[in-house]
Amino acid sequence: MLDLEVVPERSLGNEQWEFALGMPLAQAISILQKHCRIIKNVQVLYSEQTPLSHDLILNLTQDGIKLLFDATNQRLKVIEVYDLSKVKLKYCGVHFNSQAIAPTIEQIDQSFGATHPGVYNAAEQLFHLNFRGLSFSFQLDSWNEAPKYEPNFVMGLASLQIPHGAMVKRMHIYTGNNLQETKAPAMPLACFLGNVYAECVDVLREATGPVGLKFCLLTAGCGPGVMGDAKVRSLERNIYFGDSCQEVLGALGSPHKVFYKSEDKMKIHSPSPHKQVPSKCNDYFFNYFSLGVDILFDSTTHLVKKFVLHTNYPGHYNFNIYHRCDFKISLVIKKGEWDQIQELLGHPMEKPVVLHRSSSANNTNPFGSTFCFGLQRMIFEVSLYVLLV
Repeated sequence: MLDLEVVPERSLGNEQWEFALGMPLAQAISILQKHCRIIKNVQVLYSEQTPLSHDLILNLTQDGIKLLFDATNQRLKVIEVYDLSKVKLKYCGVHFNSQAIAPTIEQIDQSFGATHPGVYNAAEQLFHLNFRGLSFSFQLDSWNEAPKYEPNFVMGLASLQIPHGAMVKRMHIYTGNNLQETKAPAMPLACFLGNVYAECVDVLREATGPVGLKFCLLTAGCGPGVMGDAKVRSLERNIYFGDSCQEVLGALGSPHKVFYKSEDKMKIHSPSPHKQVPSKCNDYFFNYFSLGVDILFDSTTHLVKKFVLHTNYPGHYNFNIYHRCDFKISLVIKKGEWDQIQELLGHPMEKPVVLHRSSSANNTNPFGSTFCFGLQRMIFEVSLYVLLV
């Protein structure tokens, strides 16, 4: 059974690891993979039809914990403990929930102190007791007597007489005072781990098409002083088609990986592919996983010839390999739906290319095919689910 420390408005964890609000999805999954012998039976839950309208959830079924990530920025928004019988919990080093200590309303009051009057949800039959960045929900349907609820109390405060021994049914950790309105905070300093992350990436365009990328980068550095006050620094870098690999290294630093292409499956769709002389060397990618970007270099000139921007779309073949790249193409558009993008950029002259990835291990791909549309020197890889919506 996990024994975890609760830090309101911040995190849930122990001395070995911590799920912190604002943590990227990839880091949370990395923790689960590293401790897979202890944390087992994890589910990844998302909406196939409208994945950007619903939270992306990691459900730790064995431990009764859900990690809710914002669908757009994929940072941790809410930590929910929905079964307190499967986990030990403590606050400031003192347990308030364990096999020997029941999480009653008296225990919560003793551990966390006074707070504002609670809120009763009649539809759910739950009483919510809220602290800043932390809330407890008590189940009422098991009580013999209906709770005495007085909505018109002194100074407009409602009072609810809770029977002794009422047990906590759920606990939530979040940012701010309102669980319903909470948003995923900025990534905390502890999550940078020496990496550079992209706050956003703008596609630089001219009349003829895209010419490069503008990166708005975030990194955690140390300021002057004996202790070196940690802080987040922001910086901008531009990378253009035709830049050398030395220029890219100077702007973005070393890539996480260099990948050499063994074959070009899209070559057949280029003009006169039979006239192209085979190269003795292979083109190569700089893979920047924390930026969600790949940069392709020509094997002969060693100049930039292609950018690949990853959305880390749930259900995609490469899901969770890259952090989500929040890229922007300057268009006046209400929603990022494919039909609206075509209305502004124009409809493709040709039918899409069907891209089906297969694993080298078992030659299967459970995620299905995607479609590649070419528009204004840009290729959009579109999921089948987006086309069906």
